[in-house]
Amino acid sequence: MPTPRRRRDAGPPQTGPGEKEVLLGFLDYLRDAVLAKTDGVPEPQIRTPGVDSGTNLLGLIKHLTQVERYWLLEHPVTDWAATFRPTPDESAEQLRSAYRQTNAAANEAVARCTDLTADGPRPGGRRAAPCWRWTLTHLIEETGRHAGHADILRELIDGATGR
Repeated sequence: MPTPRRRRDAGPPQTGPGEKEVLLGFLDYLRDAVLAKTDGVPEPQIRTPGVDSGTNLLGLIKHLTQVERYWLLEHPVTDWAATFRPTPDESAEQLRSAYRQTNAAANEAVARCTDLTADGPRPGGRRAAPCWRWTLTHLIEETGRHAGHADILRELIDGATGR
């Protein structure tokens, strides 16, 4: 068995001085971390559950794509559990590409925001929209949580650690 790769962790991101730049900088940093955990993972390991709940690396990418579409691009989600399950016809590259495209569209939406205290997008037809600050903070929390899951899943697959 090859020696597991042990990469040095990347430090926190360098951002601009404004609150929006800091929030978006940390969100981008976590997005990159999640994607990096899928680099070089072959089929079927990228979609094989690593824990009893069924969580797998590709499912995390699919889920985070839907999370951003919901909170920032106002796409409805009717079955959150399904967002964790890639279908056989969804390739790793398709889902990774969809995540990157969603990140770019989400960043464009954030760029148009001029006041973080203003109502943000109203996801999925909710009655009330949270403010932009809350939405960005929630996305950092959600992405960070799943980045930790991806760290563990990747280490279980091939022993690789770090970013």
